[in-house]
Amino acid sequence: MILKSLSLLNYKNFDSISFEFDNHINCLVGNNGVGKTNVLDAIYHLSFAKSYFNPITSQNIRHSSDFFVVEGIYEKESRTEHVLVSAKKGQKKVVKRNNKVYPTISKHIGFLPLVIISPADRDLITEGSETRRKFIDGVIAQSDAQFLKTLLNYSKVVSQRNSLLKYFSANATFDKTTLDVYNQQLHDLGTVIYNKRKDFLETFLPIFTERYKAISSGNEVVSVTYQSRVSEQPLINLLEENLSKDRMLQYTSVGTHKDDLSFEIDQHPIKKFGSQGQQKSFLIALKLAQFDFIKQKSKVNPILLLDDIFDKLDETRVEHIIKLVNEQNFGQLFISDTHADRTEAVVKKISQSYKIFKL
Repeated sequence: MILKSLSLLNYKNFDSISFEFDNHINCLVGNNGVGKTNVLDAIYHLSFAKSYFNPITSQNIRHSSDFFVVEGIYEKESRTEHVLVSAKKGQKKVVKRNNKVYPTISKHIGFLPLVIISPADRDLITEGSETRRKFIDGVIAQSDAQFLKTLLNYSKVVSQRNSLLKYFSANATFDKTTLDVYNQQLHDLGTVIYNKRKDFLETFLPIFTERYKAISSGNEVVSVTYQSRVSEQPLINLLEENLSKDRMLQYTSVGTHKDDLSFEIDQHPIKKFGSQGQQKSFLIALKLAQFDFIKQKSKVNPILLLDDIFDKLDETRVEHIIKLVNEQNFGQLFISDTHADRTEAVVKKISQSYKIFKL
């Protein structure tokens, strides 16, 4: 799969700009603040119908404008695919493929597989469980549309159950029958989510550990462990056990929306015990394993975005990525960097074509 061209209108700092891309390597270079990352984010937007860095749609519209349009022409499986994402203040975002509007945006997810490696990935280690859940769910959803549908339905039921709990509290009432309906729905949907995540990690973990070994110089053992109370007992039992607590809190305190991933190095949390270099290696291995997994499942080379990567990594890790993209079975790569000379020196080592865009 190749992104042939990209056009932006009123997107972030750009009023209007277009690009014709190389099939292999594309480098976006320039000083900080010129919009290199915004171009990568526009490409991400075409795959996921949202920004990687700012999910609030209206904040991706250029100042003094009231709409944006991001448009891409792809070549996928010998077909030309035209994808357009547009948003206007106060209106719902629109995603079109070949001039046809998707009935729901979720139908588009997974059609244009993509992986991004960015300094913002550090949030996976430093932030709360929601960030890590979004990561694992995002990887699975790119190759499993049914899983995404289940996630959306589960979130909807959690919201409905929370509203019911608030209603009980506000009106000093309680209706066990209605609550039981939501409990059963959460159990059914949550059990599917739990099993999908568990099965995913069983496949993903060996890929991840292999990637970590390849890019780290140490012999430490890394792991990703899925933490879920659903592993202890059925979700419907957990909901029953925590009913008094939920009524007091007025929200659903147990379920797969509270699950987490534990990132460990030599059986200790990498957040506390991993050096900066080990944490960087861990995150890159995580994202490259994501690339491998999606490619394996979708039979398509995902697009790979490397945001400001050469500023954040040492030579060993950069060389590994260069070796990776030099493999013939690799897909299209986009790199942003502040130093044009450094970027060109690196890509010249690769036996593939490239383009450099100076912004």
